[in-house]
Formats: sequence, structure tokens, C-alpha cells
Amino acid sequence: MIKEKRKAKKYTQEKMSEILGISLRQYIRIDNEEDLPRRDVLKNLILELELTNEELGEYIRIMTNKIA
Repeated sequence: MIKEKRKAKKYTQEKMSEILGISLRQYIRIDNEEDLPRRDVLKNLILELELTNEELGEYIRIMTNKIA
């Protein structure tokens, strides 16, 4: 979901990592739904990609199930 929202805004992974102030490797893990971002990064991700409450809820459910 994050990857699709990023691509819809025509942002590269590099640009998103710069915007979020994290390493490219860390962002790639978020983009590939391999890692749940820290709260501060998640907040900025929500704002930058304009995630709705429903999208955020779905993303957290997906990530919680993958991590568990």
C-alpha cells in the first residue's frame, strides 16, 4: 500500500527516504512491508502520502500480522 501511494505521487524511494530523514535501506524495508516504521517516521509518512484513516488502519493490520 505504501509503495502504491508513493508511486502515485511519483516519488522515488530515495526521495521518500530524504523526506522522512531515514536511510534508503530503512525506507526500502518500509516500502516492501518488511518493517513497521517508528512512530515519528510513520507520522511523517501519513502526512506526506496523505494516508486516510482507513488506509492507515489497513496498513497497521497488515504489518501487525506480518510481524506477529
